[in-house]
Amino acid sequence: MNITNQKILIVGGGSGMGLALARRCVEAGAAVVIAGRGHDRLQQAREELGNPAALEVAAVDIAREDHVVELFARIGGLDHVVSTAADIEGAYQLLPELDLKAAQRVVESKLYGPLLLAKHGAPRLGVTGSMTFVSGIAAYRPAARGSVVAAVNAALEGLVRALAVELAPIRVNAVSPGWVDTTIWTQVAGDRKAETLAAMAQRLPVGRIGQPDDIADAIFFLIGNGFTTGTTLHVEGGHRLV
Repeated sequence: MNITNQKILIVGGGSGMGLALARRCVEAGAAVVIAGRGHDRLQQAREELGNPAALEVAAVDIAREDHVVELFARIGGLDHVVSTAADIEGAYQLLPELDLKAAQRVVESKLYGPLLLAKHGAPRLGVTGSMTFVSGIAAYRPAARGSVVAAVNAALEGLVRALAVELAPIRVNAVSPGWVDTTIWTQVAGDRKAETLAAMAQRLPVGRIGQPDDIADAIFFLIGNGFTTGTTLHVEGGHRLV
């Protein structure tokens, strides 16, 4: 896939899967904007990527429509939009302990955020443009404490299918990762992160936990494949089978 001189917005590009994708896209010759809520984290990510001239950073809360409008006004025309953003802090709780505000933050970051990116980003994309969002294995293998994340991931995939119809010929897809070794697991498992991930690695057919580059590869494919839309690409090491 040749994305030289194409412009790609990656929301959540300051860490994890988004940062891995930003690195891949910059190396492929694209102009990249990484966006997120934390300005300091974005600047740190820029330094990690070697301060390339083709990389911009933009602080934005995609749950706020005025922020999204301002973001697209600032960066202008685009070829592709990606969001890996997810705020799940405090949401992995059994129902008696679940704080509704934590649940609302998941909805805002993983459902309303992509909805607003589509609403205001689609007019900036050409007919060969694409949008890619990240759902997750919880929609297929829910667990106790994970009801909110499971529900939101499933809703996001429904949104992707609807947007693929409404925004055609712009392509809209989702990647559904399995367990990936990112900082989000510190929020989920705390001090038991390494132990929890190791136990899952033993269960998976591939024998290991995912890495951010695994998901970046999948998103990179969806950006470039002009005959894929309304699809959820599962990159989960066989998790749905066990």
